[in-house]
Amino acid sequence: MADSEEEKIARDYISSGTADVTVVIVDSTRLERNLNLVYQIMSLTDNLIVCVNLLDEASKKGISIDLKKLSEMLGVPVVGTIARKKTTLTNLLKTIYLVCNGKIICNPNKIEFTGNSEDDTKLIFEKANEVAQSVCSFSNTNYNARDKKIDKILTSKKFGIPIMVLFFCLIFWITIVGANYPSKLLSNFFAFLQVYLEKFLSFIHTPSWLYSLLINGIYTTVTWIVSVMLPPMAIFFPLFTLLEDLGYLPRIAFNLDKCFKKCDSSGKQALTMCMGFGCNAAGVIGCRIISSKRERLIAILTNNFVPCNGRFPFLITIATIFFSGAISAGQSFKSSIIATLIVSLIVFIGIAFTFIISKILSATLLKGKTDGAILELPPYRKPQIGRILISSIVDRTLFVLGRALSVAVPAGIIIWILSNVSIGNISLLTYIANFFDPFAKLMGLDGYILTAFLLGLPANEIVLPIILMCYTRAGALVNMENINSIFNILIENGWTIITAINVMLFSLLHFPCGTTLLTIKKETGSLKWTALSFLIPTVCGIVLCLLTNLVYHIIV
Repeated sequence: MADSEEEKIARDYISSGTADVTVVIVDSTRLERNLNLVYQIMSLTDNLIVCVNLLDEASKKGISIDLKKLSEMLGVPVVGTIARKKTTLTNLLKTIYLVCNGKIICNPNKIEFTGNSEDDTKLIFEKANEVAQSVCSFSNTNYNARDKKIDKILTSKKFGIPIMVLFFCLIFWITIVGANYPSKLLSNFFAFLQVYLEKFLSFIHTPSWLYSLLINGIYTTVTWIVSVMLPPMAIFFPLFTLLEDLGYLPRIAFNLDKCFKKCDSSGKQALTMCMGFGCNAAGVIGCRIISSKRERLIAILTNNFVPCNGRFPFLITIATIFFSGAISAGQSFKSSIIATLIVSLIVFIGIAFTFIISKILSATLLKGKTDGAILELPPYRKPQIGRILISSIVDRTLFVLGRALSVAVPAGIIIWILSNVSIGNISLLTYIANFFDPFAKLMGLDGYILTAFLLGLPANEIVLPIILMCYTRAGALVNMENINSIFNILIENGWTIITAINVMLFSLLHFPCGTTLLTIKKETGSLKWTALSFLIPTVCGIVLCLLTNLVYHIIV
C-alpha cells in the first residue's frame, strides 16, 4: 500500500526476494498501528524479523508487551530494543545472523487477502488490533496526561501560533548575537593565515596575476563564506535539531496545517519550510516526506521564500545598520532585539508569500485539492544533546558548508576576472552594473546591487562583500566587520532607507542559490520546474520592490 516514491521502491525491492531478511521496526508505544505494516510485509516475504523499539518509552507510559507471545502469534522472531542501549542492538544483530543462516526458521502467520482493497485494509486493521490487545497490558491508562496538558497550550488556536513565533524569534536572536563572536575569530584567523600564504606565494615567485587570483579571488571568497556562514549554521542547526528532538516540530506542522490546507497543499510543507531556514537545498530534499507529487512540487517551488542561513548574515547586517540604532548608540541588547524583530518581519513576509504562491500554484500549474495528511504528534522526549550536536554539525552544517564551498572557488575566479579585466579604463563588472542600473533604479536599488545578486548565485553569503567591492573599487571581496565603515560606504553610494528596505526584500525574494537549483533539478528531474523555481521568487521580488519604491516616492 505504497504512497510515496520511496515506499514504492522499498516495496518492489522486498517483493523481489533479493533480501536475505527484512527487519520491520515498530514503535512499542503504538504497537497496534505499526502491526499493520508487519502484516503487509508478511504478504511479500517470509524471512521477517519484528524489532519492537522504544521499550524504555513504553515502560514510562506503563505499557508492557509480551514479546514471546507476540512472536508466537506472528510466527516470526521478535526482538525488543532500546536503540540507546548497545546490548539490545547486539541481540538484534545476532537474530539477523541466525535467520540469514537458516538457524531460525520464520513461519509467518499470514492473512489470507481477498483481493478487494477495502476489505483487505479492514482485515489488516482487525488482525493488528486483535494481536495488540492480546500482547499488551497497561498499568497506567493516563500515561500521556502530561503531553496532553502541554499540547493544550502549544497546539491551541489561541496560543499555538504566537508561541511558535516567539520560539522562532528566540532562535533568530540567539543566532544573531551568538554568531558575531566566532565569526570575528574565524575572520581574524583567516587574515592571519593569509599573511603566511602571501609570503609563500612570493617566495615561489608566483606571477602577479596568479597571485591576485589565488588571494583576492579564491582565498578571499572561500574564507568569507566560511567565516560568515559557519558560525550561524553551527548555532541555528543545533537549536533547530533540539526542537526536532523535543518533538516540537510536528506541533508546528499541526499549527500551520489548516493554513496550508486552505492553500490546497500539504500540512507537511510546514516542516520542509522550517528546514529551509537552515538551508533551502536541505528543505527541498526534505520535501520527499510529502507523498503527493503535486503537493511535493508546490513545497519545492516555494521553499526559497524563507531565507536560508546564507541570507541571514546579510539581512542581519542591513537591519542592524539602518534600523536598530546601532550606528548612533553602539551595539547593545536593544539594538540586537530591534534587529531580531526586523529580520523576523522579513521572515513572516516570506511565509506569507509561501501561502500566496502555494495557493496560486494549486489553482493554476498544479491544480488539485489536498487529500489531507495524517500528522502524528510524537511524545515529548528528553533531547539527546550528543546526538543533536553530531547530527546538526556533521550531517547538516558541514554538509551544507561543503556544498557551498564547492561553488565558491569558481565564483571567486569569475568575480576576480570581472573586477580586474577592463575595457578601456572600465572593468567588466562596471559595464554589467551600468547595464542593469536603469532598471535597478526603478526597484529602488542600483546596478551594482543587482549585479552582486547575480554574481552571488553560487552562494548568497558573498552578495554584501561584492557590493562593497564594487563601491570601493577594490578589485577583490571586501571583508569589513565594522558596521560603521560599512554604513559610511553605503551612504556615500546613495543608499537610503528605501534602498535598505528593498535590498532586504529582494534578498528574501530572488532566485535560489546554485546549490539549491542543482538540488531541485536532481529532485524533480526536470529543467521546467528548476526554471520555474528560479523565476517565481525573482518575479515576486521585482514586483514587490517596484511597488514599494513607487509608494515610497509618492509619499515622500
